[in-house]
Amino acid sequence: MPSKPQIELPEGYKPSEDEEYMCPEHLAYFRQKLLNWRSELIEESQETINNLRGEVRDVGDEAERASRETENSLELRTRDRYRKLLGKIDQALNRVDDNSYGYCEETGEEIGLARLEARPIATLCLDAQERWELKQKQMRDSR
Repeated sequence: MPSKPQIELPEGYKPSEDEEYMCPEHLAYFRQKLLNWRSELIEESQETINNLRGEVRDVGDEAERASRETENSLELRTRDRYRKLLGKIDQALNRVDDNSYGYCEETGEEIGLARLEARPIATLCLDAQERWELKQKQMRDSR
């Protein structure tokens, strides 16, 4: 399978509304943004693992052990959140590769540059996202 030619983006490049939506430059920009975010999360996860491994378990009194267990629990929850986020980043990278990135999974409409800039893993346009959130709220309220 031939690889796509790499696009060199000018330093400080930001996608613009003046350009064609999800042109090769937009895709290259968001690919890099996603890859950078992914690298940061992996680095932070590795630090978490190293912190947990480096701790001496039976030091201190009961209160200190309880405090440490709470911290470890929080770190593990954060790590689980990162794992889920990494999966979403990988899915977004796949969408960049198949040119479906930036388009709503529900409606096929453009998600929009500002929304993707704020949340590069977004899969729904704002209207679809609001409908989904309303549906979730109604499901919670009906329990």
